[in-house]
Amino acid sequence: MAKINGKYFRKYRLSRILTLNYVPALIATFVVLIAGILADNQNRVVFEARLRSEVADELNPIRSRLESSVNGNIQLVRGLIGTIATEPDMHQQRFSELAQSIFSERSQLRNLAAAPNLIVSMVYPLAGNEKAIGLNYRNNDKQRESVMRVVASGKMVLAGPVDLVQGGRGLIGRFPVTANAGGGKRFWGLVSAVIDIDQLYRDSGLVSSALGIDIAIAGRGQGRDGAIFFGDPAIFGKAPVEVDVTLPGGSWRMAAIPKGGWPPTPDNALQVRLLIVLGGLMIVVPMIITGYLTTERQRNIRALRQSKDQLLELSHRLKIALDTSKIGIWELDIDTGKLLWDNRMKELYGVGPSIRETFDDWKEALHPDDLPRAKAEYAKTVASGGAYNSEFRIRLPGGDIRYIRASGSVHIGAGGSRKIIGVNWDVTADVETRARLSEAKRLAEAHSAELEAARHRMEFNALHDPLTGLPNRRFLDQILADRTRHFDAKDRISIFHIDLDRFKQINDTMGHAAGDEILRHAAGLLRSSARENDFVARIGGDEFVIIRAGGNAEEDAALASGIIEAMSTPVRYKDQECRIGVSIGIAAQAAATDELAHILVNADIALYEAKRRGRNRHETFTGALKTAVFQTKQTADEILRGLEQNEFVAHFQPQFCPATLEVIGVEALARWDHPTKGLIGPHAFLKTAEDINVVAAIDQAILEQALFQICRWEANGIRIPKVSVNLSYSRLRDEGLIERLEQMRIPEGRLSFELLESISFDENDTTLLSNIRRIKELGIDIEIDDFGTGYASILSLLKLTPRRLKIDRQLVLPILVSPQERRLVESIIDIGTSLGIEVIAEGVETLEHAAILKQLGCHGLQGYAFARPMSANDLAAFVFERKWRAA
Repeated sequence: MAKINGKYFRKYRLSRILTLNYVPALIATFVVLIAGILADNQNRVVFEARLRSEVADELNPIRSRLESSVNGNIQLVRGLIGTIATEPDMHQQRFSELAQSIFSERSQLRNLAAAPNLIVSMVYPLAGNEKAIGLNYRNNDKQRESVMRVVASGKMVLAGPVDLVQGGRGLIGRFPVTANAGGGKRFWGLVSAVIDIDQLYRDSGLVSSALGIDIAIAGRGQGRDGAIFFGDPAIFGKAPVEVDVTLPGGSWRMAAIPKGGWPPTPDNALQVRLLIVLGGLMIVVPMIITGYLTTERQRNIRALRQSKDQLLELSHRLKIALDTSKIGIWELDIDTGKLLWDNRMKELYGVGPSIRETFDDWKEALHPDDLPRAKAEYAKTVASGGAYNSEFRIRLPGGDIRYIRASGSVHIGAGGSRKIIGVNWDVTADVETRARLSEAKRLAEAHSAELEAARHRMEFNALHDPLTGLPNRRFLDQILADRTRHFDAKDRISIFHIDLDRFKQINDTMGHAAGDEILRHAAGLLRSSARENDFVARIGGDEFVIIRAGGNAEEDAALASGIIEAMSTPVRYKDQECRIGVSIGIAAQAAATDELAHILVNADIALYEAKRRGRNRHETFTGALKTAVFQTKQTADEILRGLEQNEFVAHFQPQFCPATLEVIGVEALARWDHPTKGLIGPHAFLKTAEDINVVAAIDQAILEQALFQICRWEANGIRIPKVSVNLSYSRLRDEGLIERLEQMRIPEGRLSFELLESISFDENDTTLLSNIRRIKELGIDIEIDDFGTGYASILSLLKLTPRRLKIDRQLVLPILVSPQERRLVESIIDIGTSLGIEVIAEGVETLEHAAILKQLGCHGLQGYAFARPMSANDLAAFVFERKWRAA
């Protein structure tokens, strides 16, 4: 919009200027402008001509001095040459006397040399030039060409300026000499003269500091178009004043400009231009003013005509508006009380034309309840002389009530009397509508208040746990995303991730009502343990979070310990005591800028560590803990990948009869053939495999490999009486275990499942007991592994009726030195024998162990004393070659 208004304004200004009234001023402006340009140009031409004349006047004397100096030096040399022509046999002394007389004259000559028959034999001055004596020009490569040019032309040649061997620079003139001989002429030789060029410049005034011009000279030897040898070469490119210096046999070209170059503008350019501008203004300004006044006069005439038309149209519109608006007009003379109403006013008040037209007519029509207020508003307007605005009720002659709105203002009449003129209009419909709207607004506000309360309830419910009333996970996410909703941005934040121990057992055994009561109890305990400004939330199930600001590590540990202690107090529910524990992971910001979401993850890692270490404790997150968790995760990922890549392989450790030392079976042990770490035992991956619930998958892989190897060994003529395979607790409780076993080809009586003694054989665990019974029905033996370290009892052995017991290595190793341990092992063997259960000893490290165990009646031996776990191929070779007997 601003661009449109600006564009319109510029067009409007332009249209005002380009009227016919301004045409003479525009023409005059154009003529003055052209005349000014021509005058300024002429001033510049005259200035340049005068300046070039001044440069030429200063340059010409220098040129004359150059010409006279060079020609004078040449004439002095020519006099010497004339003497030589008459005295061709001249010797050095005579030559020096003549040369001395020349040098006594004012000249720029530096030295002279005579070369009869082109061999230098005489020089002046001799001192310093002795080496030149005997110089043969015909044999001198540097000077032969120029010397022969002089001989060939028979004319003097002026060369230079050149750099002299003796130092400095000079002009070299070479003169051919002919001598009189027998009435004729013969070539005698050459005379060379050196003119000191620097002395020549000084004598000619070229290097005078008083010069007001910069000079450059071009031309060498005989040519004016030769190289520039004096001054700045750039002078020739700046439109200089040029003159020729005429020399014997050639000329030079001199160029000159003022010091600093030609001025860009004349010295009087400013004065001339000011005069041009002033003269132009004296012509143009009066013409512009005249055009402007003429334009304004025409515009005023048009404005008066337009105002007249608008007034007529406005009067017409006002009449129509008053007729259609049903507004009554009144006028009251304040001093006399005379009241004038128009016909519409009389209709509004329901009166006829016979009213008295006084102020009392209005007062009598007012409703009694509104009369005092209306009179007071009128009196206030009269006293202040300001605007009059009022709203009141009137009673019509028929008894009906009408609402009137009045507006007016005080003014002074033509006779000086004070009057109020105003309008009245019927607002009965507006008042009734306003009343209805007010009631609707009241109802809407009441409804809005109900909606706002409902919204607050919905927001509270959306952000709070309905069971405990604590903030929920959504509320926690908001705090994590923007801590300033609850905490100061500079505070150090600690996060407690809390998980109830044994809650699931209570919930499963006593019902959800008991579980809910435990959760409410835990929520109240956490709220009372935390500070008032701490954030306590239930984020799901039996998990809680506490966020606190401003604490330190000691305070965090103290809070966690207090919660653990408080949670250990039994909770009564329907006359029963419920005991729960709590595991807590703590993580704190190292800096206030650390993201809280990452701190929560760290607290979760610490909680995991607390559970791993036995529950009902707290752990604080550290870098080492994070590293350990990441390593565990990496191991878990690699385990999953290893299962996909079939990296878990079965290794077999033989079991031997103590009496015959024959192989009576093998135990299939899981090994991880890691692509980079090599063969890894179960101690490095079994715990992580349990955490990610893949032990059953590893068991299945080992079982399948064991069955395959039984068939393979049989095909190769190697019979292994039985193969024992470990069966984990999770796999034993798998409802689909029996179905999968039934789909496999299992040779009857050749396969055993080893169950850890640490497995609790709960009579209520129907799936576990059913699977054990069905396993036996499939012809698979049951063995108890690591006997003596777990929960097994005589009763459980009677109930389970395993085929074999395997005594744990921890009990076997000390029997060499501990009679007590030996008696314990003997008791286990006796118990097994009495129950018809074979007993196998693990961890038989030495033959001494084997001998004692044989003596105690053990049925089988397994350990490093006979063989270590080995691959299937190695086992086949081991059994086939009977290597244990060789050992």
